[in-house]
Amino acid sequence: MTLPQLGSVAFAHPWVLALLLVIPLLAWLLGRRGAAPAVIFSSVEPLRAIGHFRKARAGALLGSLLLIAQSLFIIALARPQQGKEMSQVEASGIDIMLALDVSRSMLAEDFTIGNERANRLEAVKQVTEKFIEGRPNDRIGIVAFAGRPYLVSPLTLDHDWLLQNLERLRVGLVEMAQPLGPPSLPRRTA
Repeated sequence: MTLPQLGSVAFAHPWVLALLLVIPLLAWLLGRRGAAPAVIFSSVEPLRAIGHFRKARAGALLGSLLLIAQSLFIIALARPQQGKEMSQVEASGIDIMLALDVSRSMLAEDFTIGNERANRLEAVKQVTEKFIEGRPNDRIGIVAFAGRPYLVSPLTLDHDWLLQNLERLRVGLVEMAQPLGPPSLPRRTA
């Protein structure tokens, strides 16, 4: 579906722009009203010669601002959108949920990355990053665990955000996180 365009701006709901036709009618109605009388006379015949009522400059400015605000609101309702290009990509993928261990055992330095010793968590992060980059069409999520699960990222196609969340994983993360669900009750001792 292509959006109707005005120059380089497209509108998601262009039919809403028809409401802009009401603005001139509102301007005409606002312009017809005069100021409220300051003094009440039993007869206004002697005052007719003075002229018609006019709005003060501040009142005219406020009325103009009101009409401009209403026009901008109607344009916003039409949802203007601007983009450099629009493309449709058909791709199929699968949902993958990764479970990563962040317990204290992951601090063991029994791997080497670039001729330097690395702990297990850093090795897992590096392998997971390569895996995520190799799956551009899949929704991927991450659950960390160390005694209990912690949702790091729900299923998402935003792999840059997913990699940012992967980078913040560290040992002790689950212990610091608030548990999901109701708080546990203290155990009774007999």
